[in-house]
Amino acid sequence: MASRLPPALILMDIQLPQMDGMEVIRRLRADLRFVATPIIAITAFAMNGDRERCLEAGATEYMSKPLRMIELSAIMQKLLKKGTGAS
Repeated sequence: MASRLPPALILMDIQLPQMDGMEVIRRLRADLRFVATPIIAITAFAMNGDRERCLEAGATEYMSKPLRMIELSAIMQKLLKKGTGAS
């Protein structure tokens, strides 16, 4: 889906039914079109080491559910602003 309409930012659920979200992140990062696209990894199962594994897979940020919308919005705005070169 991302290849049809390149996104400015990706929210990636780690618990996907057919493929692990971290594998999806790795595949996106391997594609030159998505090397710089911010990816926020989101998971309901926050366990020790999950943040580090997601960041190692290529996620830009990590959040656990339940999401705090104000925090998610602030992170998204920061990442999108960074991507435009604005400060």
